[in-house]
Amino acid sequence: MVLELWFQNIKQKSSIMELPRTINPIVDTQAKNYQYQPTIWDCNFIESLSSKFMGETYTTRRQKLKENVRVILKETMETLSSLEMIDNLERLGLGYIFAEEIKQSLDWIYGNIENGWKKENLYATTLRFRVLRQHGYQVSQEEFIGLMDDSRYFKESLREDVKGMLSLYEAAHTSSEDESILVEALEFTRKHLKNLKGKVEPNLAKQVNRSLEVPMHWRMLRSESRWYIDAYEKEKNMNPVVLELAKLDFNMVQATFQKDLKTISRWWRNIDVATKLNFARDRLAESFLATVGILYLPQHSRCREWLVKVMNFVMIIDDTFDIFGSLDELEHFSNVLERWDNKEMHNLPYYMKICFLALYNTINEMAYVILKEKGWDILPYMTKAWANFIKAMLVEAKWCKAGYTPSLQEYLENGWISSSGSVILVHAFFATNQNTTIDILENLVNDNDLLYCASMIFRLSNDLATSSAELERGDTASSIRSYMHESNASEKEAREHIRSLIMNTWRKMNASVTSSPYDIQFVDIAINLARTSLFVYQYGDGIGVENLKIKDHIMSLIANPIQDSL
Repeated sequence: MVLELWFQNIKQKSSIMELPRTINPIVDTQAKNYQYQPTIWDCNFIESLSSKFMGETYTTRRQKLKENVRVILKETMETLSSLEMIDNLERLGLGYIFAEEIKQSLDWIYGNIENGWKKENLYATTLRFRVLRQHGYQVSQEEFIGLMDDSRYFKESLREDVKGMLSLYEAAHTSSEDESILVEALEFTRKHLKNLKGKVEPNLAKQVNRSLEVPMHWRMLRSESRWYIDAYEKEKNMNPVVLELAKLDFNMVQATFQKDLKTISRWWRNIDVATKLNFARDRLAESFLATVGILYLPQHSRCREWLVKVMNFVMIIDDTFDIFGSLDELEHFSNVLERWDNKEMHNLPYYMKICFLALYNTINEMAYVILKEKGWDILPYMTKAWANFIKAMLVEAKWCKAGYTPSLQEYLENGWISSSGSVILVHAFFATNQNTTIDILENLVNDNDLLYCASMIFRLSNDLATSSAELERGDTASSIRSYMHESNASEKEAREHIRSLIMNTWRKMNASVTSSPYDIQFVDIAINLARTSLFVYQYGDGIGVENLKIKDHIMSLIANPIQDSL
């Protein structure tokens, strides 16, 4: 109740100060009438966050619970039980603690498929398939042949096994391109799971409904963990030791998040660009939530800090191009940023000088940290990512100024870069000290499938959520609008087409995992970017408009601990 009163008070007090306007925006009428709402997250509230789950008492208890769970893992020798334990640990957010044990177990399971494995068991077969694929093992879709009839359709008798059908549905979302069996599996399971009849255990029914909304493979991991802790507690076979560890670890990792967010909030307050550039979104808490989706491991505070900074500059630049800058100014700004030379900024208007110099100092400081620690000069790779992003933004600005609606293909060829996904991933790569070779760096700055697919899903999910607002303020560049324009389709038909593109892009990204030159940790970061984009934009624009869903996620994942843990 206190928090709700605090939010109401903030909303009543909030107002947007007008920045003196000495420019002509691209679409002047729309820009004057369109302003983002001020943030609902007061810096005093953010910097007052605290957690008791950081002391020695909790560290000692967690260590004891970890050892107890390790004993359970060693005792779980039967294949299905081992897979179920691994799946539960990962869904509960504990996979990172037992990464070595999980790797050893999956290596054994992968190498001993014929040893006591019942391929006609729907649940066991599909669980094994999904878990192995999600860890990068090459498992053939042909493993499902035993579940199909002579016409290569899945046996109708399978629909009686709801748990197995749900597992098959989840497994089908790990498919790669041209895997017809998994396409059939998805259509078969979706049809029957949507029309469940008869008695279904309530906890299982909730999981079915949740998965039909967004499949497990596409879900933001930290949000899934918070939800699954509650679901797991209601399971008949729930292990109380595992549950206690999940709750305690969630709260201890959350304490790290709070520490990170407070540090970033002080940085944001000190550089003071939000008040100087008040036409742009001020979304520190929301962008931090997104970084938790991309990488929640507690040891990666630096990555979360870097990515929050990147995301907030992306939003400022995006809003400058979309609603505030004149075309002449945007072209000059693009040239200055591409050259990455602060001596070139003297002809920029004041607000662009503020933006560029703040960005310039921030990114140079990141590069200096890595140069000092590792001896690597990463600045050329980071600035190239920014230059590519800014050029893509300029293309869209020119389309808007000319009233030009690009074809869908033309839009997407530019749009995956303007999504900023590649900017985010390049900075995440260096912030997490990935294995670095010449070949890997070349992949990083070129059109690598992994980066492309993650960025494309980011773009398409953003368009699904924000197209209405963009049309309102006069933007012409959107995958929705492009498809409607070239195909004479309705908005509903365009949205369905974009959703099908997201599915196809996921399949392409799934295929890229096994051939990726990157370490598995960076592969996971890229996949998590796609997951987080779907999460943030699931119920509309979770960044531009601070809706109740996003507020609830911030409170449950960052502010409020699970109450009944130690």
